[in-house]
Amino acid sequence: MVRSHHNPLRTSKQDIEAVRKVPQTPQTEAAAYRLAFSDEEFMTSDDMRGVRFQLEYLKPELWLRERGVNSTIVLFGGARIPAPGEDPRAAKTPIARKNLMKSARYYNEARLFAQYASLTSKAMDFKEYMVVTGGGPGVMEAGNRGAEEVGAPSIGFNIVLPHEQAPNSYISPEYCFNFHYFATRKIHFLLRAKAVAVFPGGFGTLDEFFETLTLIQTGRMDPIPVILFGGKFWNRAINLQALAEEGTISPEDIELFSVVDTAEEGWECVRSCYDLPRIQLEAG
Repeated sequence: MVRSHHNPLRTSKQDIEAVRKVPQTPQTEAAAYRLAFSDEEFMTSDDMRGVRFQLEYLKPELWLRERGVNSTIVLFGGARIPAPGEDPRAAKTPIARKNLMKSARYYNEARLFAQYASLTSKAMDFKEYMVVTGGGPGVMEAGNRGAEEVGAPSIGFNIVLPHEQAPNSYISPEYCFNFHYFATRKIHFLLRAKAVAVFPGGFGTLDEFFETLTLIQTGRMDPIPVILFGGKFWNRAINLQALAEEGTISPEDIELFSVVDTAEEGWECVRSCYDLPRIQLEAG
């Protein structure tokens, strides 16, 4: 992080280095002697959970603020969706394999949607409308890949999972973050969001979609374009019309999002909302 002003006092880094050079004695090797902020055992204790929340919020926030990133376009979607032509290794059944292969078209639509956002961001010195994903494979990879293909940086908000892989290789290393807490990761997804694009996915995608809708519905977040890609998939996966008919949501709540099938349609929802210049993608 950049120091914003002159400070004549010794820094914490200097003291960490100084402590490493002290003679090894029973006293200096005792847990009590460790500097609190560099004591891993202390920092990961239950009592410090609130501090860890704060640190996990502050690190990405300060990092993005220092680099002038003001707004983002968020892509949510399934980690299991393969790129066109790739084997859907996550499929557990023949029908799942068949459907994941069909859903590969959404990988391409996510890639193209990210290109629309990234070319718009490029015209604004990458300070606005920067692509952000969850940093993993599938739709997330497609979003970061689309940005890279047009020479734009993109953000990956990864999270540590027991079975998860490394961040996808298309995230800009400078913007590849890692989280322990889902809560702070969710805050950062929406903190700068100008639009949320939701592609076919599983529990995580549904969680992110409904959390966004809840914040907008309850007035805890300003309305932004929320775009569902794949009408056929979502009509089968969820029935919000049924919730309206049951009276558990209002009829107008169904208007909180749009349903599209192509990147061009999805980006038009964003472009028209913010009166952005039209973008023409190169063929190929």
